[in-house]
Amino acid sequence: MLLRALQTAALNTLIALTLTLSGLHGFLQNLIYSQCIGLSIWALIDFSRLWLIRNWRAQRRWLILIVPASVALGYALGTLVAAWLLGEDAIAFTFAAPRTVLSLLAMSLVAGTVLTYYFLSREQLNEARARAESLQRQAAESQLRLLQTQLEPHMLFNTLANLRVLIDTDAARATAMLDRLIAYLRATLQASRTPTHPLQAEFDRLQDYLALMAVRMGPRLAYTLDLPAELATLPVPTLLLQPLVENSIKHGLEPKIEGGRISVSARREQGALLLEVADTGVGLMGAPEDGQSFGLAQVRERLATAYGSQAAIDLIAEPAGGTRASIRFPLQP
Repeated sequence: MLLRALQTAALNTLIALTLTLSGLHGFLQNLIYSQCIGLSIWALIDFSRLWLIRNWRAQRRWLILIVPASVALGYALGTLVAAWLLGEDAIAFTFAAPRTVLSLLAMSLVAGTVLTYYFLSREQLNEARARAESLQRQAAESQLRLLQTQLEPHMLFNTLANLRVLIDTDAARATAMLDRLIAYLRATLQASRTPTHPLQAEFDRLQDYLALMAVRMGPRLAYTLDLPAELATLPVPTLLLQPLVENSIKHGLEPKIEGGRISVSARREQGALLLEVADTGVGLMGAPEDGQSFGLAQVRERLATAYGSQAAIDLIAEPAGGTRASIRFPLQP
């Protein structure tokens, strides 16, 4: 509203300058009259619109009455206020120069109509932009939920397939793995079904998942999780890191006879959050030929949906062997 008042005042000044150049009174007198009349008309139109029009689409026809009535009342009120400020007789001036008064009234009507159309167009444009952004956020959230519903069964089916093998070969480890799976699924079902959660929750679920995998792989799997306390509450997309950990196990450690270590870390770097999953497995040669996998594709889609071009994911072959997956996106409070 303050911006509209300033824009109206600027137009009033331009009108006063035009009147002065046309030879009608001095600039100061024209400026006072123009500002008093213009601001009175703007205030009456704006407040009348807000008071009378509750539903824009259904009641916008009210403007046909609001604008002329506000212009007439605003012109009369502004003239009286300006005359009072200048110590003049507004009524005497009206009767002494009726043509001038009618010309100024017509100018006020045109200016009021133009300003009303301009302000309302800007307002409608802002509302349309806000609706579009809201729909875009809803679409992004829906896509994230869809990706999550695709990813969770993927992880579950892999685990159940491994569990079936262990039942025949090592019943004790199968039982321990089943207990871990139940605990993991309980934590997953209790988690909020929102597209984001605190980074601490992401690491907690990784802890459950890696403990589950450690039962199956035994001493072939070692892991560390490093999450600084100051980053624990930062919001991140759910199930963001687990697909990368799954890739490290499936394509890095499992093909390696002696297994290896997975390290998951988070740190702040140049105004961004950097998440890394590193393994000491066989390296990129163990990954699919096109560098893609179900989990990696999901991570890329989730990052693109949540952060657009501001996020990046890189796969780096470590010189000593193994792979490091790095995710970077803007920090959010």
